[in-house]
Amino acid sequence: MKLADRTDAVAPFFAMEFGKHAAALEAQGHHIIKLNIGEPDFDAPPMVVQAMHEAIDGGHTSYTAALGIPPLRKAIADFYQFSYGVTIDPSRVIVTAGASAALLLASAALVNAGDEVLVGDPSYPCNRHFMSSFGAKVKLVPTTAATRFQLNEELVREHWSARTRGLMIATPSNPTGTSVPEAELAALCQFAREKGAWRIVDEIYLGLTYGQERAPTILKHDPDAIVINSFSKYFGMTGWRLGWAIVPQEMVPVMERLAQNYYICPSAPTQYAALACFKPESLAICEERRLDLAKRRDLIVAGLKRIGLDVPVIPDGAFYVYIDVSKTGLDSMEFCERALQEAHVALTPGNDFGVCSANDHVRLSYAASSGELNAAVERLAPFIQKLL
Repeated sequence: MKLADRTDAVAPFFAMEFGKHAAALEAQGHHIIKLNIGEPDFDAPPMVVQAMHEAIDGGHTSYTAALGIPPLRKAIADFYQFSYGVTIDPSRVIVTAGASAALLLASAALVNAGDEVLVGDPSYPCNRHFMSSFGAKVKLVPTTAATRFQLNEELVREHWSARTRGLMIATPSNPTGTSVPEAELAALCQFAREKGAWRIVDEIYLGLTYGQERAPTILKHDPDAIVINSFSKYFGMTGWRLGWAIVPQEMVPVMERLAQNYYICPSAPTQYAALACFKPESLAICEERRLDLAKRRDLIVAGLKRIGLDVPVIPDGAFYVYIDVSKTGLDSMEFCERALQEAHVALTPGNDFGVCSANDHVRLSYAASSGELNAAVERLAPFIQKLL
């Protein structure tokens, strides 16, 4: 059987590969501290779980409209007004089968074969794979700690070409947990808009930022940007597979046709359950968890520093730390393999997220409990001591 050429361009997801290695060690009786997967250790708020039972018991299990049920689209629009002070017409809200489906639709709607798309390096690999699958020439733009491992206007201008048709930004970012400063994000999107290019901004972790004030959505500055978001991270609904996009009005009928053909509609009971996410009791729980994640960040950053590992940029969102392991003498793959085998701590090599300095960095997810994070530091300490 001859498979499509595009399958060769999709590399294994090393976070999952190291998960398989960890499972094999667990089968041998070892306790593995899993800091390789970007999944919060909390579930959906109780009201959401109860709403799911009620949706199923109430028979809300049939197909819905491809763009989602109207009450949920309005609830998401109201959330932007309440949380960010941005007015969104609910008709621009596209409810999707996870944020991945939102990226699928956006890629299908925007990309023609040969279009150049700028993406920062490091970045979440699936984002660029969606673009490449539709024929985009993804240009990975190298970033450094000096730019918080994020694109800025200077880098975008430097790497722009006559073939550039769009750019994709994630803020806060996976794998670094860093955000693009508000003024910088507005400026680089303005530059792309003046060039007639589209802007996709992945705001999946926007609810998990740790500053004094809630980080703003790009829609405050660029109302025609395409925003991707999800119920997975802030609301703790990873396996429920529900997300959304906010798109310019002219894209709505296109997204509807594509959704109808690609997956018909998002899960009906999950949509009805998600309405409970926006109740004050659920939002209060999510905010408590956000504050707890900030404490975990402080705990793990201090612990890593204590044992001699360098975090070049302190994360201000999500639940990741991007660690520089270059002074250990190991590349990221070797470091993660030995950390797993010798310390029984599962991490993710930087090779998952690009090529620029990928061999020097590993990602740690601090979505685990504080107890597990403390235990991980204690296990890594003698392993690191042998290397330094």
